[in-house]
Amino acid sequence: MDVKAAPNGVATIEDRILRITGYYGYYPGYSSQKSTSRSSVTRCKPGANCPSSHSGISRQLSPLSVTEDSSAPIFELQSRGSSGVCGHRVERQNRSGEDGTQTLPENSSQENRSKARCRSCTSMVLKAIWGLLIILSVSSSWVGTTQIVKITYKNFYCPFFMTWFSTNWNIMFFPVYYSGHLATAQEKQSPMKKFRECSRIFGEDGLTLKLFLKRTAPFSILWTLTNYLYLLALKKLTATDVSALFCCNKAFVFLLSWIVLKDRFMGVRIVAAIMAITGIVMMAYADNFHTDSIIGVAFAVGSASTSALYKVLFKMFLGSANFGEAAHFVSTLGFFNLIFISFTPIILYFTKVEHWSSFAALPWGYLCGMAGLWLAFNILVNVGVVLTYPILISIGTVLSVPGNAAVDLLKQEVIFNVVRLAATIIICIGFLLMLLPEEWDEITLRFINSLKEKKSEEHVEDITDSSIHLRTRSRANGTVSIPLA
Repeated sequence: MDVKAAPNGVATIEDRILRITGYYGYYPGYSSQKSTSRSSVTRCKPGANCPSSHSGISRQLSPLSVTEDSSAPIFELQSRGSSGVCGHRVERQNRSGEDGTQTLPENSSQENRSKARCRSCTSMVLKAIWGLLIILSVSSSWVGTTQIVKITYKNFYCPFFMTWFSTNWNIMFFPVYYSGHLATAQEKQSPMKKFRECSRIFGEDGLTLKLFLKRTAPFSILWTLTNYLYLLALKKLTATDVSALFCCNKAFVFLLSWIVLKDRFMGVRIVAAIMAITGIVMMAYADNFHTDSIIGVAFAVGSASTSALYKVLFKMFLGSANFGEAAHFVSTLGFFNLIFISFTPIILYFTKVEHWSSFAALPWGYLCGMAGLWLAFNILVNVGVVLTYPILISIGTVLSVPGNAAVDLLKQEVIFNVVRLAATIIICIGFLLMLLPEEWDEITLRFINSLKEKKSEEHVEDITDSSIHLRTRSRANGTVSIPLA
């Protein structure tokens, strides 16, 4: 049955029904072109190439879309419907590919960060372990040196000869360093090349005769004076008192650096210097200002002063030195001592100031033990700066005070009264105050602020947890309560 075309262009009853029902494949003239459209329109199956089939439909139906405005929304829906599944799949694949390319660098960066953290943690643990070993080695070597000197004095008292003999052992410092270089370095150098490289501490031209006399002479004299005065003090005082008084060199280094090098002024170090001076006076008062006690305190304070002057002048003229340069410089001091200061013990021997019957009568075992421990102390101090934190070396030095006190108590050579014990404690506290960094006040304030922030965060978390708990209980009871906090 033929039906006339309606004003909206619907020609047949079938077209009118399809339009009313909203069939998704409907367009005006659908019934007349059903046969032709079936051959061109295909459904999108999984895995099929949907865009090509859809392009063929759109090319066939494009003339109708120009003439019929009402069919434009239908074509838009059809294009979305036909390409929906495949388009979403392609888009998801692209997104998954992009996410894969993004997650790989993120995973690699996270792995690198974790590896870096593990390396930093292991390095810190190794430094701490090395630091503990260095502390024990430094303190034990210094205690051993002091105690062997006290034992040697029972049968042999020649302090300058002992100082000269132990200083000559410094010549072996650079050979020990070069042996470590051969054992650890990947690119090994010849002894002369390494010696010239380390001699740059004297300047760009290296070690010359003029620099050898100009730079080495004052430091060698200060080195000899420091050790000689220390040995003289051990004759008058106990090992505990001398080691405690020698710890005052940190305060003298600060005062000289502040005056000569114009270092930063720090109030806490001034307090430490005052404490060191107070400990010195109390140490002299411990024996009621006895003559030997006062002389021994003067020798120990003089040794600490020359040691401080040595360090300040080294920093002024030579600056900072690495391990190799320090080994080179100490060995050079040993050569200077052997060449130019050897005449002093000879003069003292013939003038009967320091005399011994024969060389066979000398206590060579004690002398070599003292010199070896002194050399080990100097090597450990320089090695410790490389392997661990420098502050631990100073802690090892101050730990020699309780170490010597323990040995003196076992030997029953010292009687600790209240004044001597207080003086020792005050000097050690002043020494530890000297170890505080320059930014210690800022670091302390940051630490206190971080603790306050952590406490505030924990308080806020506790409040939120309690509010959530109250809300859950009120909901369970059928009421809603809002906490005031």
